[in-house]
Amino acid sequence: MTKYNQKLFALAAIASIGLSASTAFAQDVVVDGQGEIPYVIDSRNVVSRNGTDLCWRTGYWTPAAAETAPAGEFPVGCGCDSDIVPKDKCEPAVVAAPDPVEEIAVQPEQRVVGQEKVRLNADFLFDFDQALLKPDGRTALDDVATQASQLQLEVVIVTGHSDRLGSDVYNQRLSERRAAAVKSYLVTRGIDASRIYTEGKGRAQPVTGTQCASVRGRKDLIECLQPDRRVDIEIIGTK
Repeated sequence: MTKYNQKLFALAAIASIGLSASTAFAQDVVVDGQGEIPYVIDSRNVVSRNGTDLCWRTGYWTPAAAETAPAGEFPVGCGCDSDIVPKDKCEPAVVAAPDPVEEIAVQPEQRVVGQEKVRLNADFLFDFDQALLKPDGRTALDDVATQASQLQLEVVIVTGHSDRLGSDVYNQRLSERRAAAVKSYLVTRGIDASRIYTEGKGRAQPVTGTQCASVRGRKDLIECLQPDRRVDIEIIGTK
């Protein structure tokens, strides 16, 4: 049989089984796909409609089938033959409110948010222009790990910063390397690596402002810009 003849045959078959008379529901009606379905459905189990939103009935259709074939919470007929299916079958069941005398008030869990923000001098943690932790820097990070251990830890955010000396690309990488070095050490002190988020801001967030604008000489400028070379550690959790 050619595709054209098959199409004509399908259309004739559909026309012979009839249409429902109700258009109360314009949205898709999805049947559960169990038992004999009284309406034509597509591959998605959605009831097929004609151009005027009337549902196509099958040879299995009867008023009883329209009332009993399930389509989710309601019978399929609620979406196609609402003038036939009793109204009470197409409305959500009313759940009685509990007796207020029997209600028990439950207090929500009390959670105290713990949040510490530590700003460490990068020159104290690292030698100038380096990302290898110094012994005194490890001691400072031991205190950070102790603070984190006193919380039900959610996240530790480590942000590296640099001064404005050097290129953007170089300072960005240096700030990222320093943040990564801090993370690696905190992991050795018992903090879950998945709880530590690192990022580098390079020289994008200085705290010195314009106070070093008039400083001349590299040594003096390096000293003046020292506050910009820092690592911020934010510890967030609950107590």
